This record gives sequence, structure tokens and C-alpha cells, in this order.
Amino acid sequence: MNKVCEYYFAPQSPWCYLGHQRFVDLAKKYAVKIDVKPCDLGKVFAISGGLPLAKRAPQRQAYRLMELQRWSEYLGLPMHVQPTFFPVSPDPAALLIIATQLAHGSDVALNLAGNIMRAVWAEQRNIADPDTLSALAFDGELDGKALLKSSETVSVQAEYDRFTNEMIAVNGFGAPWFVYKGESFWGQDRLDFLERAFQK
Repeated sequence: MNKVCEYYFAPQSPWCYLGHQRFVDLAKKYAVKIDVKPCDLGKVFAISGGLPLAKRAPQRQAYRLMELQRWSEYLGLPMHVQPTFFPVSPDPAALLIIATQLAHGSDVALNLAGNIMRAVWAEQRNIADPDTLSALAFDGELDGKALLKSSETVSVQAEYDRFTNEMIAVNGFGAPWFVYKGESFWGQDRLDFLERAFQK
């Protein structure tokens, strides 16, 4: 039986950036297929009681910055914990990832997702800008302009809405959110537990 892990994520999330490649590598190691599901975290927060960063208490915001720095150093991943273009609208990037998945498959979409996350957190680029997104797609040897046009279609938006509703339905409330064999795992700091599940 094929092993499949649902991967709910938001391309602007620093925690998704910190965990993305490690998760992709784990799935490859254990021959687990990744079901790529970018979702609208704002809508998930509205349902689950989460708050956008700007509305969180100051002490929570301050601790978040410390944790991001710790994880960046621990993992050896370059990161600006307060990048120039953040907060940023994630919708154009999420829709582009979905359009790429539909046209080229999950592996290519995952690679583009990683490039987009790195663009925000390591390279301080604006992922809400169409030219930036087109360039990131081109860097992955994709036709960025064609994919951007496709990302604006009703069918791609419908997928985005579906993934968001599915995340809400599985009681997800933060990203990254993984579902494997009906069991949920929240956060890049739960990848050890997810790996144990992959081994069973």
C-alpha cells in the first residue's frame, strides 16, 4: 500500500521554511508520497482561534524572534528573522505552487515551494510580486509567466479553497501541519515524531 502524507503549509511561514527541506528529505528516505496542500492560514486562524502576528501579545512576538534565531542557527539555515517583505500576502505564491503541481507534479511544486520560502526568509524578496514569482519559477527551469497566468484561474483557486477547508476539517490550526495515516503532527519541531510514524 502506498504511503501518503498530507502536507498543509503556508509559503510565507518561517516555520514551514525551517522544516520544508527536512520533511521532503524524510519523505524521500521512507518512500512516502507527499500530498502538497498550500492553504490560507488566515482563514484557518479565524476558525481555530489563532491570531495574526501583529495582533499577538508583545511577549509572544519577542519570544518568536528568539526561537526563529535559535532554530536558524541550530539547523544551519540562513534566515533574517525580520525580513524586509513580511508580513506578505501569501496567496499569489500559494496559487503558483498549486498551478505548478497541476502542471508538473508534486516534486516540482515542492522544489518551487522551497525556493519561495527561501526567497522570503533568506533572500528578503517580495513573494507577492509577480515578477519575483516568475523569476523564482524560471530559476527552477519553469515557464513562470505561463504558470502565473494559470494560477489566476478559477480551478486553481478552487484547489486553494479546498486545501484550506480540508485543513480546517482535520482540526489543523498552524503550519506546517502533517497528516499521516490519520494522525496529525504540527510544526517543524515534530518531524522526529513524524519520522517515527514513517518507520512503522
